[in-house]
Amino acid sequence: MGSDPNYVPMQFADRLNKVETSAIRELFKLLGKPGIISFAGGFPDSAMFDVEGIREASARALTEEPGAALQYGATEGYNPLREQLAAFMASKGVKGLSPEGLIVTTGSQQALDLVAKTLINPDDVVLVEGPTFLATIQCFRLYGPQVMGVPIDANGVQVDKLEEMMVKHKPKLVYLVPTFGNPSGATLSLERRLKVLQLAVKYQTVVVEDDPYGDLYFAEPPPPSLLALSEQVPGSRDWLIYCGSLSKVLSPGLRLGWMIAPPELLARATMCKQFSDAHTSTFAQATAAHYLKAGRMPATLANVRRVYAERALAMGEALQRELGDALAYTQPLGGLFFWAHLTGAGGKEKSGSELAKRAIEKGVAFVPGAPFFANNPDSSAIRLSFATADVAKINEGIARLGQAL
Repeated sequence: MGSDPNYVPMQFADRLNKVETSAIRELFKLLGKPGIISFAGGFPDSAMFDVEGIREASARALTEEPGAALQYGATEGYNPLREQLAAFMASKGVKGLSPEGLIVTTGSQQALDLVAKTLINPDDVVLVEGPTFLATIQCFRLYGPQVMGVPIDANGVQVDKLEEMMVKHKPKLVYLVPTFGNPSGATLSLERRLKVLQLAVKYQTVVVEDDPYGDLYFAEPPPPSLLALSEQVPGSRDWLIYCGSLSKVLSPGLRLGWMIAPPELLARATMCKQFSDAHTSTFAQATAAHYLKAGRMPATLANVRRVYAERALAMGEALQRELGDALAYTQPLGGLFFWAHLTGAGGKEKSGSELAKRAIEKGVAFVPGAPFFANNPDSSAIRLSFATADVAKINEGIARLGQAL
């Protein structure tokens, strides 16, 4: 190739110029070092998976309905699973949702891609939280819009700033992770949730609610989802898309998510999904349907909440002990993440990316915060996940982080 005078390089689509490989995925390449303690991934702990329950559910799927479980299926999803998901959402306060009101997706990531395919044109404006889920920024940018971040605080997106930007930029959609956000860990207050719904109606703008972490609360449940609250704001359901996922509460390997949206959007998303993968794995869907029907989810969630709450508390105590005033953070009330800022106190490191390199040398990994911003990145920010390390590893890993600082 390199020495062939007739070699012509492959010409890729221009849209790929707008995205780059995830900085987080690149960081993972450095994690092969033996003995490294990683707080980098956003994964649930595989030790938390209800393997026995999933085994029983998959066996039931193969015993009771092998033809359906192993055959092609409807693009919209396997109907028994849609029924179970509608009931699951009803248990979380969503009223009037029929199985036909949702489609099953290959993880909530596919739901976000379908949102982008059905709504976003080149040069549209899309508003996201600053910071927000990195893969969403990349997914949306692939379709050519201008992605802009709206400032957040401990109570989620700042709704006054959101309204200012909606007026100024007339966005095609607003994307939010209102509950235990990734990476921020922030939870949108009830007052702000209602305001977001009012803004959606006032400016006739689609709001996408991504909710993969809402069930992972440690003490008190968070406020109801935007979808559950929409009945309090007339007309808001017409502008709301909800993306759910079983990845953080059951298993990421099943690759099961779902989308709830107005009927005309859901129909177009289904059409786009036909072009993409025809349908999500029917075997995975049948397994999940039997799992939910067996009623094991509440106990699974209770166990996950207890373990993650213990680890989050341990990480907060360790950060205070080992890093002190060199790190500012809010103790998370749920989810998988600490979002923190290096203060530079005492002449310590202020750059997240520089500290990440030194931390790897000390045998601990985390993710610098800057890539989570669509614009105006905060170089002092870092994200730490407590989900996959036990308390002993958390204490050791944060001690190493203190040495790196």
